[in-house]
Parts: sequence; structure tokens; C-alpha cells
Amino acid sequence: MKIGGHELSFSNLEKLYWPKDKVTKGDLINYYHQVAPVILPYLRNRPQSLNRFPGGITGKGFYQKDVTDKVPDWVQQYPYTTGEGEKHNYLIPQSEADILFMANWGTIEMNPWNSTIENPDYPTWCLLDLDPGKKSDFNDVIKTANVINDILTEFKIKGYPKTSGSTGIHIYIPLNEAYTYDECQLFAKLIALEAERRLPDITSTERMVRNRKGKLYIDYLQNRPSATLAAPYSVRPKPGAPVSMPLHWEEVKKD
Repeated sequence: MKIGGHELSFSNLEKLYWPKDKVTKGDLINYYHQVAPVILPYLRNRPQSLNRFPGGITGKGFYQKDVTDKVPDWVQQYPYTTGEGEKHNYLIPQSEADILFMANWGTIEMNPWNSTIENPDYPTWCLLDLDPGKKSDFNDVIKTANVINDILTEFKIKGYPKTSGSTGIHIYIPLNEAYTYDECQLFAKLIALEAERRLPDITSTERMVRNRKGKLYIDYLQNRPSATLAAPYSVRPKPGAPVSMPLHWEEVKKD
């Protein structure tokens, strides 16, 4: 198939990536082909941590950051050096062709940085990840998300929710690259602590799982350099082939 002037060859399209749901690798590629125009703005110029499942969700999955000498010449790369001094390269999507190349590699989940290569130390958005615990359910997630929206509204700040595609909700707060990661994380922490103060019976900001006592975790620590989170419209490697879906606040309600 020719996409944006680039030749792509697709393999094993009939392979069942979600065996119980009868969803194939070809279905995954077709989905990303259809949503490329809306997912690309969240991926373009952002280093990717590729969450690959070449055997489907029942097989072994792994994260891949380094794509040096493994991708075609037309795929843009961004250099980085490991703690051991080794030089590697991230994949940097620029077009639909890059997205479909990643999908053909078995990349079910698209995981971009919160900042771009043009301004890597200044995130374009701040994140709050609402992750239910053993004693909470999705109604607790909904309640917490709406309380966070109340807090943001009081501060005259816009926040935008999406389903995580798993069990939680993610809230994005646009920053327009005006603040550092440290400032971003501190701001997210203040919002998380205020939400915990208002909902002490169901939420926790404790990093250690054993200290949360089964409560919903408000994770603000994703706001750090090179951290990634499933992009809006990304498929997740979960039963049912769910998608991380943007929502309007009026949709964040019971049922």
C-alpha cells in the first residue's frame, strides 16, 4: 500500500490479536488507518515508547524505545543517550504512514511523550490519571473526575477528559509549553491533593499501593520527562480491544 508517498508492506493480517473477540491484526491496522487524521496531532513530533504485541494480547508484549537501524529511512528518529552512555533513537511519527508502520509492527498502543522534540523540557499538557483500586469502581472514577473538573473550573482552568481505555479516566490540562515538567508536576500534585481532601473516603495520592488501602489513586507523577501515556484514540491491549476515547464533561456521568 502506498501512503503519503511511502510504500508499506503489511504482514499476517489474519492473525488474531484478540482471539476471544475475533479481532485481527488487519482490523487493528484498518482502525488506525481510519483514525489517523484525529490521532496524529497527539503523536506528531513526540518520541514513542512502542508497546508491541506481535503475537496479540495473549502473547508476550514488550516496550521498545530504540529503533536504530530497524526502520525505513523515511521514518524520523530522535537521538537519546542511555545512562550507560549508549546512543539510541526514538521513533518520531510525522504522518499516517508512520502510524501504520507502527501498527504493522504489532504496536497496539500508541504512547507519546507529553512534550515534543521541538521543546522537550516543556510539556504541552499536564496529566491526571485516575486509577481505581481494589475497593473502588468506575462510579468512583466518575465522581473523582467531576470533582477535579470542579476544582479546575474554580481556578478558571480548562481540563479535558478521556477514558483510559482500561479502568480509569485521564484528564488533560493544556499548558502551551509555558511551564517546565517540575512546575507541571507540582501543579498536578496540588490539584490531586485538593481532590483527595474533598474525597478522602475514596481517593488517595499515595504512591505505594499498600498505603492506598484499596482507594482510587490520583496519579500526578506521569508529569515527568520521557514519561508516556496512551494517546487519545489509542487502542489498548485489553480484552474487547477498547480505545482511549475523548469525552465531553457532560458525558462523564453514571452509566
